[in-house]
Amino acid sequence: MGFAGVVTRRSLMAAPFLLAAPARAQPQATSRYFVASDQTRLHFLEAGAGPTVVFVPGWSMPAWIFTPQIEQLAQRYRVVVLDPRGQGQSDIARSGYEPTRRGRDIAELLPHMGPGRVVLAGWSLGVLDVLSWLSQAGDARLAGLVLIDNSVGEGDPPAAGNGRFLQNLRANRDATVRGFVASMFRTPQTPAYLDRLARDAQRMRVEDSIRLLSYARPREFWRDTLYATRRPVLYAVTPRFRGQAELVAQKHANARIDIYEDAGHALFVDAAARFNTRMETFMAREAAFT
Repeated sequence: MGFAGVVTRRSLMAAPFLLAAPARAQPQATSRYFVASDQTRLHFLEAGAGPTVVFVPGWSMPAWIFTPQIEQLAQRYRVVVLDPRGQGQSDIARSGYEPTRRGRDIAELLPHMGPGRVVLAGWSLGVLDVLSWLSQAGDARLAGLVLIDNSVGEGDPPAAGNGRFLQNLRANRDATVRGFVASMFRTPQTPAYLDRLARDAQRMRVEDSIRLLSYARPREFWRDTLYATRRPVLYAVTPRFRGQAELVAQKHANARIDIYEDAGHALFVDAAARFNTRMETFMAREAAFT
């Protein structure tokens, strides 16, 4: 299903007011594709014009989860959202479910953005994919880095999650993924929205989804990669990562943090208005496009 099929909670809430005032036209996202160097066909959504921000979604998630960002940010900026391999509308590749290849996929996307710097924003596993790109490509094309709710290898490791998660994925994937999807939100989402996310999250082979959760890098790799760039950084997290965020703010001269006390892991959905406003400030005042 393309972007036109997305029905958001925001649009449903707005419906009663359509007769009272003209609805503001929402930016329309276009589906585009490119072929990576290993012949995998990768999909991305693109909307708007102006300085560019590229979002990379998390583990097994589709690009359309960033619909709230497309709707608001594309009114002023070009918003691009990648479907990583095996996710969304990208090919279910036979291989490449590891950080080096995933970082290279981002590197091979960027020439399709034209010249100039971009803001690169990764969420959850996308944080590691973005940092993998940075470790390989350097920051010449980077205007700023937005890291959303994942560890960056600073301080003590976060508390361990469900130790049976991988076992449960193999034994009862559908129920396990649906539980994971529901856990990402603190605000109510419609059953249709959660169902679509859960179904999209099961496109790739289960063993490939497990490989994505087993990146063979020491924690220090991510920390050192982050600190190797002096470009502006926005680290937006839920309280689980507060300690890491505070250390990043102390140690990185050009980093700012934003802690979402009342949002779930998908904080850019739960607190979309706040997150989008912060992104607009980052794009307009902090990112180094020149």
